[in-house]
Amino acid sequence: MKAKNVIGLVFANVHDELIGELAAARSMASVPFGGRYRLIDFPLSCMVNAGISNVGVIPKYNYHSLLDHLGSGKAWDLDRKSGGLSILPPYVNSDISMCTNRLKSINAISGYLNRTKEEYVLLCDAGVVGNIDLTALLERHAESGAEITVAYKNGPMPQNEGDVMALEMAPGGRVQQIKMISQSGVPCNYSLNLIVMKKDLIIKLANEAVMNNKTSLWRDVFQAGVQQLNIYGYEVPGSVWVIDSPATFAKANFALLQSNVRQDIFCAERPIYTKIRDDVPTRYGLNSKVSNSLIADGCLIEGTVENSIIFRGATVGEGTVVKNCIIMQDCVIGKNADLAYMVLDKNVTISDGTRMCGAETHLTFIRKNAVV
Repeated sequence: MKAKNVIGLVFANVHDELIGELAAARSMASVPFGGRYRLIDFPLSCMVNAGISNVGVIPKYNYHSLLDHLGSGKAWDLDRKSGGLSILPPYVNSDISMCTNRLKSINAISGYLNRTKEEYVLLCDAGVVGNIDLTALLERHAESGAEITVAYKNGPMPQNEGDVMALEMAPGGRVQQIKMISQSGVPCNYSLNLIVMKKDLIIKLANEAVMNNKTSLWRDVFQAGVQQLNIYGYEVPGSVWVIDSPATFAKANFALLQSNVRQDIFCAERPIYTKIRDDVPTRYGLNSKVSNSLIADGCLIEGTVENSIIFRGATVGEGTVVKNCIIMQDCVIGKNADLAYMVLDKNVTISDGTRMCGAETHLTFIRKNAVV
């Protein structure tokens, strides 16, 4: 299957409620990650690296920062006259009712999909972090003869309130059962909500489901029709995280401190692209100490940083100690402060001498633009 015959669709606001204050003023797609990225950078980069050149992003609300980040799509080579990046409005039809689920969203943009020339569609969520080889997924779909191919990961079930489903497959890879597992942590083949199928099929399934007042693509369409639909699974190798809680967000960020994970996520063959910000190189003071940390450009580090992720443009003052923290863009931490197990959102200011400590199992979050 040629990637040029595939249109990508990214759901920007799926499960915002599960990550708490991280998505209080932004969509899941625009949550900062890994020092210089946003979560949407990963699905967009994976699509572009596979050769998909027509991508639609479906937001619902809180998408101003997302629009600012995406711009014209130039960072991903999606600023094109034909195809490229499209932002699809969050309304169902002329009655201006809000899309509340994937089925309504797909049904709402059926006119847009019908006008595109691609035969296949690739559906994905913005909250999946990984460098997934979509070329292999598309090849698997073509070789198996499947109507629908679902990417999955074998491991502990995420805590995604029933919208991530567990797959039971025959030896050849055909999905025989789709189960909803309510208990997180149970070992299984859980879906990454990365799905390939023919465009006409998803339009038909979504339209029929909405007409019958169905609300869930997984439960009401895939699970209910698993015996009628020819669904196959594709196991994704390598490091992949479903961002489904503040704890998973922190775990995925801190995993980047391991060299093997960084090599897996940021491999040279499939780069992860993001919006460019022209910053000066990070400056380190004479008394600064840094160990096992990821520090982006444009920072000023005059204190001690251990086991932490420091985003672009952040300042760590003289005498300050930062341990096991995620410090987002343009935060300013004053002198002689002591922070441990904290997540500081963008533009937070920490006063001189402040002492703050969260817990290893539950990092304390400071909202955007706060002054402490």
